[in-house]
Amino acid sequence: MAPIDEDNEPLTRDAAPTGTTPHERPPAPGAVAAGGRMPRWLPRAMVLALALIAAFQLGSWAFHQLTGLLINVLIAFFLALAIEPAVSRMAARGMRRGLATFLVFLGLTIAVAGFVTLLGSMLAGQIIKMVEGFPAYLDSLINWINETFHTELRRVDVQEGLLHSDWLRKYAQNSAAGVLDVSAQVLGGLFQLLTVGLFSFYFAADGPRLRRALCSVLPPARQAEVLRAWEIAVDKTGGYLYSRGLMALISGIAHYILLQSLGVPYAPVLGVWVGLVSQFIPTIGTYLAGALPMLIAFTVDPWYAVWVLVFVVVYQQFENYMLQPKLTARTVDIHPAVAFGSVIAGTALLGAVGALIAIPAVATLQAFLGAYVKRYAVTDDPRVHGHRGRSPGGPGVLARIRRPRAGQPEPEQSS
Repeated sequence: MAPIDEDNEPLTRDAAPTGTTPHERPPAPGAVAAGGRMPRWLPRAMVLALALIAAFQLGSWAFHQLTGLLINVLIAFFLALAIEPAVSRMAARGMRRGLATFLVFLGLTIAVAGFVTLLGSMLAGQIIKMVEGFPAYLDSLINWINETFHTELRRVDVQEGLLHSDWLRKYAQNSAAGVLDVSAQVLGGLFQLLTVGLFSFYFAADGPRLRRALCSVLPPARQAEVLRAWEIAVDKTGGYLYSRGLMALISGIAHYILLQSLGVPYAPVLGVWVGLVSQFIPTIGTYLAGALPMLIAFTVDPWYAVWVLVFVVVYQQFENYMLQPKLTARTVDIHPAVAFGSVIAGTALLGAVGALIAIPAVATLQAFLGAYVKRYAVTDDPRVHGHRGRSPGGPGVLARIRRPRAGQPEPEQSS
């Protein structure tokens, strides 16, 4: 018989004991609190999420706006690292560091200005020569057309047709409109050059102060690592610049001797052009630099262009296998494949600037990480040198296949 209460009602199993309150079930996950009130943490979480999104958007906008300035600062930093050895050597002899930096920059400015002046005069001379010889080229072309196609063209008619053509008028209008764009680009380039020069001057002149300010916010153990990385960067960047400059000098002299012996005009300027472009544009710089001498040699004699091409290819092989390993063994000793990959990666990230600073940056990183990589002695195994030997478990697979079966005599070899 089921138990009953005082009112003769059956007791249920869920009834609470006398003197206690019934237990309430916990609310389901995600349910709103009693009375429709939201949790206290939800407004704070929403405000924090909105603040993080706003900060990310603001940082992304500021980074895109300052990308040009950051690239200029990066160029200035590597340029300061490149001239750091020369400035430090002059400062060690008692010269003020600011004056030493000024003298180094003055020498670089004079060299660059002289090269640009000579190259500009060469290009101007070639353009004037082409303009003066244009009537003779046009007459020879008209004579060939008249003899080949039996026409009666005259130079006066061709010139009048060109002067009154629609495409020439549109080209003149576009050129006049593009003068302002070219002027703006030139002014922008000069401003960027001035920015890079100022930052690099300050980085080189105030190098000790900059290192002291950077190390003042780091613990002593980290200070030693930062100073060591800075020293490696100076050695690698300066070594890269000086080794490339020496190879540019050798390349320029070699090409100058060839062009002078062939009688090609502007041989000194072309030699400097080939030396600089071939060394500071990795991998393909030699072939790009050789295009201009080939073009000018072609105007003298087509066979001279062939000789220049052959010399460029032969000298490139001599430089890759004989000259470059000896000059860069102690400065930027990295594998050619790594150098080529770093140049491609630097170009993809920063364009021409990345291509210039990729090799010293990778050499610095490789030298810095080399101190933390533990190396072991390699066992004297023929497989290290690429020689395949028998496996330690027995003869090879072919030997096991050729082995005669048990109980069968080996075939007699005929004499």
